[in-house]
Amino acid sequence: MFEHLFSSLSSYDPILIYSLIIFIPFIENFFPPSPSDIAIVIAGSLIIHGTINFFMALILSTLGGEIGFMVLYYVGLQTDRKIIRAGKLKFISQEAVIKAELWFTKYGYALILCNRFLSGIRAVISFFAGLAELNMKRTFIYSTISAVAWNGVLLGLGIFFGYNLSLVDRFLVNYSYGILFVAAMIAIYFLVKYLLKRKG
Repeated sequence: MFEHLFSSLSSYDPILIYSLIIFIPFIENFFPPSPSDIAIVIAGSLIIHGTINFFMALILSTLGGEIGFMVLYYVGLQTDRKIIRAGKLKFISQEAVIKAELWFTKYGYALILCNRFLSGIRAVISFFAGLAELNMKRTFIYSTISAVAWNGVLLGLGIFFGYNLSLVDRFLVNYSYGILFVAAMIAIYFLVKYLLKRKG
């Protein structure tokens, strides 16, 4: 199943694949959660076919994520805290602002350095980093380090995945059979219980 899928993907135009590699991490910042991590892993699996280059994929995925991160950072930087505290921005609660301020007071730039590994709240971190008026240069450097490290891990997983497609296929087939077996046992249990209850 996966071998056939990745064989098809490897025939795609590299420009299209590179475009998706930069676009998906970018858009994730504005519409979390998105399948950006999965997309980067899939891209990594195409490296072994020579469809794309590892370093180009790493640079573009990092660039896409960083542009989105810094855009939200800038939005946070330009947002007046008084407006949020007054409850005028309905999508941000006052409690969230207080909690974010406490986070950044306590952990500071460590949150920025780890942000890519905190899937689902990356966009929140970038916005509140701006709101907390963290230094732009340091924020950019730390968030870039985080993005490079995370995307490197995802691409590495993709390469490993690509070299072991047959193993993954076998695992999924066995897993599917296992799920079907468990489901059948549960169905039989409830059927027997129902029949015994009717006889009683």
